[in-house]
Amino acid sequence: MSFTVFLGNLPTWVTADEIKQWLGAEDLVADSVKVIRNHETQESKGFAFVEAPTADEMQAIIRRFDRAPLEDKLLRANPAQPSKGKGQPVNGAVQAVTRDQRGNGSRRPRGGRRERENEPKSAFATELAKAL
Repeated sequence: MSFTVFLGNLPTWVTADEIKQWLGAEDLVADSVKVIRNHETQESKGFAFVEAPTADEMQAIIRRFDRAPLEDKLLRANPAQPSKGKGQPVNGAVQAVTRDQRGNGSRRPRGGRRERENEPKSAFATELAKAL
């Protein structure tokens, strides 16, 4: 079982090493600390995840850091929630959308022109239609 703490509202200058130092100063233990960064700029997004070895240690980290002042901010600390990224199941089941659920796909294009539904748009589309 994972005992992960979400630590949010961090200033962008905070590093994983600094968080580890804060934890050590409070006699708190973390298996790992991951500051989340922007992939392009490498600047901190203002939050981190702290892996605690036990549920008790996780609760101690939350008690110490939730609403703790840092500069002009109050930190947020709470149990991390599972990711809800793209392609993740919703309520335990993957939801697939079929063409019928989206509509029949025969929308009228802008400008008022009607296109024939089955007419290929290019040579590639013609070849693809033959293969299918």
